[in-house]
Amino acid sequence: MVYDVYLIKYKAKAFFANIRLLTVTIFFLSAMSSLAFGGSKIKQPNVSGQFYDANPRRLSANIEKFFSEASVTPSDKDIDILIAPHAGYVYSGGVAAYGFKAASRKKYKTILILAPSHHVGFEGISVWEEGGFQTPLGTAEVDDEFAKKLTSANENFYFEPRAFELEHSLEVEIPFIQKTFQDFKIVPIIMGQPSFQLLEDFAATLHDIIGTRQDVLIVVSTDLSHYHDDASARKMDMRTIDAVKNLKIEQLWKECQLRTMEMCGFAPVTAALLYARQKELNEVDVLRYANSGDVSGDRDRVVGYTSIVVYGNDDKAKDPTADKGNIKGVGSLTLEQKKKLIDIARKTVEEYVTTGKKLDVKEADARLLEEEGAFVTIHNKSYLRGCIGNVIGRKPLYLTVRDMAISAASQDPRFQPVKSEELNDIDIEISVLSKPRVIKNVGEIELGTHGVIVSQGSWHQGLFLPQVATDTGWSKEEFLSQLCSQKAHLPADAWKDPKTKIEIFTADVFSEKTLH
Repeated sequence: MVYDVYLIKYKAKAFFANIRLLTVTIFFLSAMSSLAFGGSKIKQPNVSGQFYDANPRRLSANIEKFFSEASVTPSDKDIDILIAPHAGYVYSGGVAAYGFKAASRKKYKTILILAPSHHVGFEGISVWEEGGFQTPLGTAEVDDEFAKKLTSANENFYFEPRAFELEHSLEVEIPFIQKTFQDFKIVPIIMGQPSFQLLEDFAATLHDIIGTRQDVLIVVSTDLSHYHDDASARKMDMRTIDAVKNLKIEQLWKECQLRTMEMCGFAPVTAALLYARQKELNEVDVLRYANSGDVSGDRDRVVGYTSIVVYGNDDKAKDPTADKGNIKGVGSLTLEQKKKLIDIARKTVEEYVTTGKKLDVKEADARLLEEEGAFVTIHNKSYLRGCIGNVIGRKPLYLTVRDMAISAASQDPRFQPVKSEELNDIDIEISVLSKPRVIKNVGEIELGTHGVIVSQGSWHQGLFLPQVATDTGWSKEEFLSQLCSQKAHLPADAWKDPKTKIEIFTADVFSEKTLH
């Protein structure tokens, strides 16, 4: 009996001790939640000091360095969607800078950030409705009016706090946004496992809310393939990028689920592309591709990154026959890529002239795998020895250069084939071409910038590269007259004839002399 009394007292004491412990635990968790999210809904950073520098001065300097190294010109287009990576800045910051720099000329009032959830599985789409997000560069204020319009539109668009507690994919975009734009508000959105139908509903809701506004930017956070060897990763990533570039939304969605394509943010990307389809945004520029191995040197297990912008083409709205005159592809050619192409052309000419065999060459650089037109020009002590090319690329760029090098050295009907004793004296020049576009007015032609194609039917066609105008010093009328008579075998004034089709293109021109 005495034992039972003591046992009851012990259990009661333990019970109340547990109650006190539970109370302390709840208080602690509440305090931690308040610390993380702030009493005024200010979200404190999760990965500051890990994915990016926690020191504001150094962080600012790092991003400025990325911008300075990004070889892209701020676009005068109204960019609607920007796809950017979200790895640690040391790996993906240089790629992310391309997209943000391209969009930097435009003023945006509302910037939506669509990001995937890496830590919490949930159905639907989580929207942060008020307050702000803190980074070392300050607080990015939330556009609560826009956010609440979203959450009131569909019961599957709601605030799920767990989605934000540990997530980095959304957070790492904010310092870039803060360094690129001013006077903006953000709408932070994390996607769990939404269905394709829900993403279509989300895209339609965005379309309704945004309406005719021109000051809204959608930033989509995603990396590409994870932990494959370099060659396999690039091959997979190029297929994924091609699906985005050509707005193959259903294919992207299906193959990412099958893992034949990989994007950790394929749900946000799908949502953004569905929005693009509804808004008839069909211009997609792939500005940059790289993977972690390009930084670390480890080619065995890499993660892929890309920077892509999506927008509508105002020129096409005015003239449906018009097409872009800028070189499209995975960013501009770097110095190293130009050197690779020159090296391929040089070795190809040497191999073919000395042995009559075509050089067997393999290239894994994703930029050089793009199908683009190119011309190869050979000079011997400033005298032209051959110039042949393809206007429209039908092979990877590096193979086009290889094949055109053989043609320029041996098949230009104006010259005898290059001989082995000439190899030390020749200089090789490469022109990588943009896709030609039809013009209605020759006033659009900029000598030295545009190459020109004239044609009447299939039998009368002629082309001059942009550098012809620079080399000859011709006026525009002389340039066009010589093009018609010399190349197209038409009357010299045929460029004035309405039946003559005139197309222009640009070219990235470089040679052994300019690179050495």
